[in-house]
Amino acid sequence: MPLAEIPLCVWRKRSQTLIFRGQTIHYWTVGQGEPLLLIHGFPTASWDWHYLWQPLAQRYRVIACDMLGFGDSAKPLNHPYSLLEQADLQQALLAHLNVEQPVHVLAHDYGDSVAQELLARHHESRIDIASCVFLNGGLFPETHRPLLMQKLLLSPLGWMIGRAFTRDVLVKSFRQIFGPQTRPSESEFDDFWSLIDSHHGPRIMHKLIGYIPERRIQRDRWVGAMQRGGVPLQVIDGEVDPISGAHMVERYRQLIPDPDTVLLPGIGHYPQIEAPAQVLKHYLAFRDRLVSPSRKVACS
Repeated sequence: MPLAEIPLCVWRKRSQTLIFRGQTIHYWTVGQGEPLLLIHGFPTASWDWHYLWQPLAQRYRVIACDMLGFGDSAKPLNHPYSLLEQADLQQALLAHLNVEQPVHVLAHDYGDSVAQELLARHHESRIDIASCVFLNGGLFPETHRPLLMQKLLLSPLGWMIGRAFTRDVLVKSFRQIFGPQTRPSESEFDDFWSLIDSHHGPRIMHKLIGYIPERRIQRDRWVGAMQRGGVPLQVIDGEVDPISGAHMVERYRQLIPDPDTVLLPGIGHYPQIEAPAQVLKHYLAFRDRLVSPSRKVACS
């Protein structure tokens, strides 16, 4: 049975706000139980998780925010956006909500890099991470295959490219990265665009894209944190994603001890939107194995 969506207009009404370093951040929380932090990707927002929101809330205390520069949160123009600051934001949100238990993390795309930073901080005793599951993202700079639009945003003309970013450009880019049978509807494209365009978002896209070189700088520290062990990890990945699909999972299996990976055939870069029921099934199975480790089986 398909999971029920939460319309964007309803989602927005449920948001709460936090002031982080002088900037307004929109966040959402629902449910009770162990805290589960959801971290969204680029260039979208926490609404990406809406299909999974209520099913996960039946078992966990689910928490998510639109990160600085994304969705309905503040998008200051003259700001040096950084993945490290986004990790600070996630920790500030957890502190704001008085979360003191170890935190489980489910992340996607750009959010994977934020989760990697949190994992590195876990090993530095700066946060307590209970588990981490990654959806399609650039976990290894050497396997990341950026779109032409991303390359242009990184160029010296990036500020012009960002300001020229329109709904039509978004549609063209997303049609390249979704699975051939799971592309968004026109109304979903409208909603994605509404979140990107909010607060004049296109004019800062060339600043947000700085996460790609930042990943290269942090690569060894982040990969080392994943290799260190002690925190259960899993990858759930859309296989046909041209950016971080099967080729990224192959690299993950080469580098990470006892890799726990799931490949979703025919699914692209946004598995939580393209195949939310499959993501939910595999995620809950992963969490169940943490409770009963003797039942652990290999996933591939």
